[in-house]
Amino acid sequence: MTKVAIIGGSGLENPNILKSPKIIKVDTPYGEPTSELTTGKIGNTDIVILSRHGKKHTIPPTQVNNRANIWALKEQGCEYILATTACGSLREKIGRGDLVILDQFIDFTKHRKTSFYDSFKPGEMKHTPMADPFNSELRDLLIQSAEELNLKFHKKGTVVSIEGPRFSTRAESNMFRMWGADVINMSTAPEVILANEIGIPYAALAMSTDYDCWKTNENPVTWEHVLEIFNRNVHNVIEVLLATLKRIEKI
Repeated sequence: MTKVAIIGGSGLENPNILKSPKIIKVDTPYGEPTSELTTGKIGNTDIVILSRHGKKHTIPPTQVNNRANIWALKEQGCEYILATTACGSLREKIGRGDLVILDQFIDFTKHRKTSFYDSFKPGEMKHTPMADPFNSELRDLLIQSAEELNLKFHKKGTVVSIEGPRFSTRAESNMFRMWGADVINMSTAPEVILANEIGIPYAALAMSTDYDCWKTNENPVTWEHVLEIFNRNVHNVIEVLLATLKRIEKI
């Protein structure tokens, strides 16, 4: 039976969506994950939901224990990870509420553990390829689902992850645009890095909620505005995930 992890999970812990939900508390060699895990079924697929910032969103981005989160999902036997994230748009064409199927990242974080290896044992050296960090098969399934639902979405996009919890300065926002980033968030790196290192196929569905602060004819992003746009459009994220899970069942 296929087991899929969903990181983020807003709205997916609803008992009407998740059959036979069960809360489990786990520990890892890297400490406790940032939330208890919610397990259950969606259709015929076993699901493990992890709330990245805690179930009440109390954990700031830098304090997310990404190593414990990804390790816990591996220990639960998860074969795939579908992540959800809010993001700011760095491109005019990516509007508020648009979905983006990420295909590349830039890691601009500074204080996070980006590997499970604090040291190597003799003969254990590990350098993980990262040319294409988001699994192409999962990305294709997300694209097919978004197309089927007739949603406004973008088939690819480069995300730059910053430390947070502050937002960018205008100078930083414009720099990221020059670097080729399409959207910006505080969560994808090192989450995707660790998933690749531990060997779990990973894909991310991002929702644009704002234009960061590069657009001088727009008010700079605020947390309240992010929440407003996210809550207004989160049903689209849930619908894409549910449709994608049906496709995963057929793999």
